[in-house]
Amino acid sequence: MTASIALPRIMRIGGGAVREIGDVVQSLGLSRPLVVTDAFQVGTGAAQRMLDNLEAAGTTPRLFADTVPDPTTDSLDAGLAALTEHDADTVIGFGGGSPMDTAKALGILGRQGESMRDYKAPRINAGPALPIIAVPTTAGSGSEATQFTVITDSLSDEKMLCPGLAFLPVAAVIDYELTLSMPPRLTADTGVDALTHAIEAYVSRKSNPFSDSLALVAIGTIGRSLRRAYTDGSDADAREQMMLAATQAGIAFSNSSVALVHGMSRPIGAHFHVAHGLSNAMLFPAVTAFSVTAAESRYADCARALGVATSGDDDTTAANNLVVALRELCRDVEVPTPKTYGIDRARWDEMIPLMAQQALASGSPNNNPVVPSDAEIRDLYAQVYG
Repeated sequence: MTASIALPRIMRIGGGAVREIGDVVQSLGLSRPLVVTDAFQVGTGAAQRMLDNLEAAGTTPRLFADTVPDPTTDSLDAGLAALTEHDADTVIGFGGGSPMDTAKALGILGRQGESMRDYKAPRINAGPALPIIAVPTTAGSGSEATQFTVITDSLSDEKMLCPGLAFLPVAAVIDYELTLSMPPRLTADTGVDALTHAIEAYVSRKSNPFSDSLALVAIGTIGRSLRRAYTDGSDADAREQMMLAATQAGIAFSNSSVALVHGMSRPIGAHFHVAHGLSNAMLFPAVTAFSVTAAESRYADCARALGVATSGDDDTTAANNLVVALRELCRDVEVPTPKTYGIDRARWDEMIPLMAQQALASGSPNNNPVVPSDAEIRDLYAQVYG
């Protein structure tokens, strides 16, 4: 069996790397970038600093700062108009997962047109697309190194997974200093998201030795660093380690796959407007407990990497330790349940059949160690509510 591995062509990693954005654009022979970001990056001045760096390098940038959390098909219209008006030859996604997902979507729409509904799984999108440069400001989504984007259908509220090399950034600029201002809640949610990526990549039915190695390294790093970054956001070493781990986990799942947690998470985000990382965190312990007996040795490896089991522990003990450890981690970083988050129980129960249907349709549950039935997914949704 062979594994097909895809990575960004250029990766600049380290404190201050964002100041080299102009050099990255020029090295690719590009000159008219559209910087896709959000109001927060404008408010902090980070967006203007990026524009200044791009202009100093001799490029002609334009700013589009109207991205929204969990981008929708409707929200892409203004960005596509800006892309066309600027005659952009590249798109820079600058921010968390939502700006990067928006940038990826604009890249393919800018070349091929049509609607994002035409690009959702199971279609695999090879291009053509405008080159994407990703600059993450959170340590979690890993989108800077993945061949996926997620866009919500404005008509159906379906969170559409859109896969393929067309969405893989040609370059990634990974600067942990951009994460120093992240508040504790965002630090926790994106950090647990990164851990979910790493563990699901490792236990996935599509895992391979390349993704395995990165996943295990990321798991260990997150285990040592997430609580520190959550407790003290100014801990530069913890921030740097989390940024590296998030990118490693992103590479791992992009070249393996995610599984049931992600399949169930996307409908929660779409219907209840819960941030992606948080909806993953809400599900992570319960879905792991459901899946663990089908791949004990793989989950045991994850437990040992996380530091909650030793080589002397048998696989059953180690795998069970992982489930306990995930519950403790989510408790320590104060992950809410859907109930404590404020979601109405009657509305939650009403949506469970549709969420289960959409989770299965995404294809991600098929990669899980246990491929669940519709009834089992419904039961898991009921379990995690309170």
